[in-house]
Amino acid sequence: MPYSSAIRRATFTALSAVILSALASVMPVGAADAEAADASASSPVTWSVRPGTESGPDGRSWIEQELAPGARSEEHLVLRNFSTEPVTFALTAADGYFTDTGRFTMLPASEESVAAGTWISIAPSITVGPDETEIVPFTTTVPDNAEPGDHAAGVAASVTTTAADAGGAAVGVNGRVGFRVMTRVTGALAPSAEVTSVTAAYTTAWNPFSGGTVDAEVVLTNTGNTRLVIAGRIDIGGTSVAFPDSGAEAQELLPGESRRFAVRIADVVPLFLVPVDASADLTGIALDGEQVPSIVARGGTTMWAPPLPQLLLMAGAGLIVGGLTWSTIRNRRRVRALIAQAREEGVREAAASVTGDRSAS
Repeated sequence: MPYSSAIRRATFTALSAVILSALASVMPVGAADAEAADASASSPVTWSVRPGTESGPDGRSWIEQELAPGARSEEHLVLRNFSTEPVTFALTAADGYFTDTGRFTMLPASEESVAAGTWISIAPSITVGPDETEIVPFTTTVPDNAEPGDHAAGVAASVTTTAADAGGAAVGVNGRVGFRVMTRVTGALAPSAEVTSVTAAYTTAWNPFSGGTVDAEVVLTNTGNTRLVIAGRIDIGGTSVAFPDSGAEAQELLPGESRRFAVRIADVVPLFLVPVDASADLTGIALDGEQVPSIVARGGTTMWAPPLPQLLLMAGAGLIVGGLTWSTIRNRRRVRALIAQAREEGVREAAASVTGDRSAS
C-alpha cells in the first residue's frame, strides 16, 4: 500500500517536531512508420517509402492486416526517388521489433529472419528514375501452423552510397527506409503481461529536513499473443511517476518482448523500509472494431532507506540535551551541597554560641 502525500508531509512534520522539541528540552528503419528522408547526411540520394495500392499512396502509415493460417494477401510499397539520377534500390523484408526506446525497426540484413519477415515475398530490387515513383507489389503468406495473435515484420528500400570516413578512406554507407507490416493471425487472443522485475536504490539527502532520491527500474514482459499499449506508474513514498514519461509517444510491446523502464523520484521520506509498487495498464489493439480486453500487471519490492541524517541530528540533539541535563543536575547537586554545608555551619555556630554563653554565666 503506497504512502500518501499527506502521510509523507505528516512524517516530516513529526520528525521536525521531535528534533525541535529535543533541542528545546534518471525504424532505425528510417521512418519505419511512414515516410523517409536522407539515408545519410552526405548522401545525394533521398527517397520515401510508404504503403499504398496499385494506384499510389493511400494515406496509411503502416500496414495492419488480419489473416487466417494459410491465407495470403497482396499489398503495395510506394517508392519515390527524389534524387536527380536513377537509383537502384534493394528491397527487403525482415522480422520487426520495438527497440528499448519504443521505436519500431526491423532486423538488419546481417541477421536472418525466422518469423513474420519470412512470410513476405517482394522483388529483390528495383530501379527508380530521377524524381519518379514506382509501385512494388508484395505478398504476405501465413503458414498453416502459424500461432494466433500479432506478428511483426517490416519492408524497406535501401541503397548503399560511398562516403569518406574520418581518415579520408571511402566506406560504404547503407541507408534503409521502410514501414511496418503487422499481421494478426486469427484465433483465440490471449493478452497477458507481467511485471517481471522491480528494483530500487535510495540515495540519501544529507539535509535532514528533506527526503532522498530513488532510482527505480521496472521490467515489463508481454506474455500473451497480442501487442499491448503501455501505460504504467511507480508509487514510492507517496509519489507516483508514470512510465513511459507523461506526454511521451505511446509505446507498444509485442508478444514475447520485455522492456525496461527507469524512473527517478525525489523527496522520498527515509523510513527504513519503503514499499515500491509498480503497475501497468496494458491496452490491447483492436482491428476492424474487434475488442481486445485490457489487463493490469502489478509488481513490487521493498527498499532499504535508513534515515541517517535524521538519526544523526537526533543523536546530536540528544547529546546536547543530555549535556544540558547533566549540567543542570550537577549544578543542583552543588547548590544542595552548599545549602546543606551552610546549614551545618550555622548549626555549629549556634551550638558554639550557646556553649560560650553558659561558660560566661
